[in-house]
Amino acid sequence: MQEKKIEPALSLAEIARDLKLEFLAGSKYRENLITVSDLKRPGLELTGFWKHFVPERIHLLGRTEISYLEELSRETRERRLNKFYSFNPAAVIITRGIDPPASLIELAEQAGIPVLRSEVSTTKFISLLSGYLEDKLAPRKIIHGVLVDIYGMGVLLKGKSGIGKSETAIALVKRGHRMVADDVIEVKSPGGQKLIGSAPEATRYFLEMRGIGIINVKTLFGAGAVRDSISLDLVVRLETWQEDQKYERLGLQKETENIMNVRVPRLLMPVRPGRNLALVLEVAAMNHRLNSMDYNAAENLLERINNRR
Repeated sequence: MQEKKIEPALSLAEIARDLKLEFLAGSKYRENLITVSDLKRPGLELTGFWKHFVPERIHLLGRTEISYLEELSRETRERRLNKFYSFNPAAVIITRGIDPPASLIELAEQAGIPVLRSEVSTTKFISLLSGYLEDKLAPRKIIHGVLVDIYGMGVLLKGKSGIGKSETAIALVKRGHRMVADDVIEVKSPGGQKLIGSAPEATRYFLEMRGIGIINVKTLFGAGAVRDSISLDLVVRLETWQEDQKYERLGLQKETENIMNVRVPRLLMPVRPGRNLALVLEVAAMNHRLNSMDYNAAENLLERINNRR
């Protein structure tokens, strides 16, 4: 199955609901979509400098901007606001619960620009809104596999259909670990620095086991057997054991997988009858945690051997 990229977007109605904002103007445009997480305080623009105006952003007006507008003559204020709205900004949000000049609302209604208001102070609201948009509008991609939480580490199991990914996930759940997603995994990259994996709402907690069918892991094993999301820390590719294939035995060679321009450590795990994959994956997760703390057992062993020579 092909991996699929998702173009995230967020309606103004969702933002207003989640951040407790009220519409002062343009409420009929509440379904307009926001697609960028960057914000803008249009201080320079309101003085007449429009060179680097970015209409796709949400524009914030705090006490400083509103005070400046109130000090302008009515004619100048309306001219600046008309110019501001002519660029069709995605939305304007007024902070601190400030009552803006009447012309700001009237001209916004005429231009079809949504204006909202928050009771939160400007600095706090910028931090709140920025974090919210970074999370909701983070680049997303649909990938296929099984994502499990092993000792707090997100381990992505990949491999051909029928290799045993789902059965291994259930074995891990029985050992006290948690399932995050089966088959379809939605991965997002907040800030482009890390990956967070989760199941789409429609398939959350469901898992397919060949010979049995679809099961609900949360219903069957309890709420402690599942979690909604986790960072993606390790990729394990399962493949059928091949006698002529040379597999890593020391752990000195480090491989990674590129997912949304983030390099994730990867292991190739051979599968054959009788091998306890759940146990092996537990060890792999713990060993990866040690590696992330700059400890490598193979390197430590070689160092000891060299020191004895």
